[in-house]
Amino acid sequence: MSTDWERRLYLSAHPFAYPLMRGLARLGPVVRVRGVGVVVNEAALAREVLMDGETFRKDGPGSPGDLWTPVLGPSVLLNMEGEAHRALRRRLSELFTPSYTEALCARVLDEPLARLADRLARGAVADLVDAVRVMAGAVICEVIGLETRSEDDWRRLFEQGERIVSMVTLRTRRLSDSQVERARSVLGPLGDIAAKAYASGDETTVMGRMRALGLSEAEARGAASAFFLTGTETVATFVPRLIALLHDAGRLDAAVLAPGVLDRVIDEAMRVTTPTPVMLRSVHRRAAIGGVRVGPGDRVVIATHNCCRAYGPFDADAPPHPPELRRLWFGAGPHFCIGYPLAMAEARAMARTVVAAAPLTVVRRSASRRVLIPGYARLVVRKA
Repeated sequence: MSTDWERRLYLSAHPFAYPLMRGLARLGPVVRVRGVGVVVNEAALAREVLMDGETFRKDGPGSPGDLWTPVLGPSVLLNMEGEAHRALRRRLSELFTPSYTEALCARVLDEPLARLADRLARGAVADLVDAVRVMAGAVICEVIGLETRSEDDWRRLFEQGERIVSMVTLRTRRLSDSQVERARSVLGPLGDIAAKAYASGDETTVMGRMRALGLSEAEARGAASAFFLTGTETVATFVPRLIALLHDAGRLDAAVLAPGVLDRVIDEAMRVTTPTPVMLRSVHRRAAIGGVRVGPGDRVVIATHNCCRAYGPFDADAPPHPPELRRLWFGAGPHFCIGYPLAMAEARAMARTVVAAAPLTVVRRSASRRVLIPGYARLVVRKA
C-alpha cells in the first residue's frame, strides 16, 4: 500500500515526467536522451559524477546555475564552483553543527511539538502536513532572523517558498523573466530581514554567526535565500511521507524510537522518498560516465530517484545503506548539502513526537499536485 501511495504522490506531482524518468531506469545505468541530457540511473556512477566537481559543475549550461543565478546572484553555494565555492563552504560549514542544530530545533519547536503531542494524546485529529509546514516555517524564520511567533506567519512563509520552488519542474532549464521577478519579490524582503539580523551581530542567530565568521552582507543575504528555498520543503514534505510509510508498513510503533533505530529508519525513508529526485550538472571537459562519452556543454541529469529505488521498496528493518548509496539524496563531495544536520534535527524531532503518540491511524490523505518535491496535500491522523 505504501508503494502505491508513493507512486501516486509522484504521478500527482509529475504526471508526464515521472513515467518518463522511471522508464529511463529500464534502459541502463547511463542513457543519452535527446532534449533531456545524459541520464544517470545508478548510484555508484551518480556518486562518481558528484565527487568530480571539476568535470561536472553547477555553474554551466543546463546546471542549477542556469536556474538560480538570475534570482540569487552569482555567489551562493547552489551555483558556485572552484576555490570561491570551497572558501565559502568552509566558512558556512561551521554554522550547522549537530549540537547547534539540535539546540535550535529545541528552542523553536518545543512549543509547537508539545501542542501536537497533546492534540494526538487527546484523540483529536491532526493534519500532519499543516503541522509540519508550520514548524518548518518556524525554523526557517529563526535561521533568517524573522522575529515572529505567529503560526499564520510561519504558514505564510512556507507557502511563499513553495510558490517559488513549484515554478520548477523536472524538465525546467531556466526560469522565465516573469518567474524571476516573482521569486525576487519574495526573496528581496527576506534578504532585507537577513541583512538586518546580520547587522545586529547577535551570534545566537545564524545571520549573526555569519558575520562573525567573516562573510559579507551580500554572502549572508544569498545564503539566507538559499536556505529558505532548500530548507523548508525538504523537511515539510518528508515527515508526513515518513509517517505514512511507517503506518502502511505496520511499523508505526514505539520500537522505532529505540536508540539508533530512528535515524536508520529516517535514512531508509529518505531513500524511498528521495527529497532531491533529480540533480543537474554541466560537463566542462571531456569524460565518460559508465562508458558513455560526454563533452563540454553536455547536461548530466542524475536521476537520484531511480538510483535510490533500485534498492527496493521501503523496509523499516533495512541494514545500513551501502557506501555508494549513503545519503545520496543530499548529494556527495563538494556539494553535499550543508544543511543536512539541520534537516535531520528537524525530521528527528518531529518524527519522534508523532511516533511517540502511536498507535495512530490515517483518517484522510491526498496528494499535492504540480509541485517539484512530491508530497501529501493532507495527511490526517488520530489515535487508533
